[in-house]
Amino acid sequence: MTSRKSTAEPVEDGTVDEGAPWTRGLHGDTGYLLYRLGLRSGQLFNAVLQRSGLRLRHYALLRHLATVEGAAQRELSQELGHDPSAIVGLVDDLERLGFVERRPAPDDRRRRIVVLAPAGHDFLRASHEAARGVTDELLSSLGPEERETLHGLLSRMAHTGDGPSPATRGARYGGSVR
Repeated sequence: MTSRKSTAEPVEDGTVDEGAPWTRGLHGDTGYLLYRLGLRSGQLFNAVLQRSGLRLRHYALLRHLATVEGAAQRELSQELGHDPSAIVGLVDDLERLGFVERRPAPDDRRRRIVVLAPAGHDFLRASHEAARGVTDELLSSLGPEERETLHGLLSRMAHTGDGPSPATRGARYGGSVR
């Protein structure tokens, strides 16, 4: 079998590791497929959110705040996996829109927490169907049981070494899977 270099010139027999895992196409690599799915998901969500001026990162922060009584920015950074400086910018954006508020923490008045404001609840309520539509489009090739299985596997993978899973904390980030 003759293999090709990126210049499309023939390669001498025996110089390419034929049959080695890295010689398969990218679509044979699960990590790459997850990356592509993540890109597609982000593109679809951002397109739906574009009219509001928000991005998926803003939406994720709002969804998280809808499940807690408030959180310090450091906790938001850890929970959402964003750099702390990025969280500051996201919270600033959402505060300007009136979707979140910074308040003194009930247990320590020197500390500030971020809480979902009524306008943030309204935004989530109004955008819920559009978000479900994105999820339905992404999962359109799967049946109900496959969707549940995929959700369970992704949840387990996303929270490995992360402390308690969302299910054990009583909150599921994405809600039920259809």
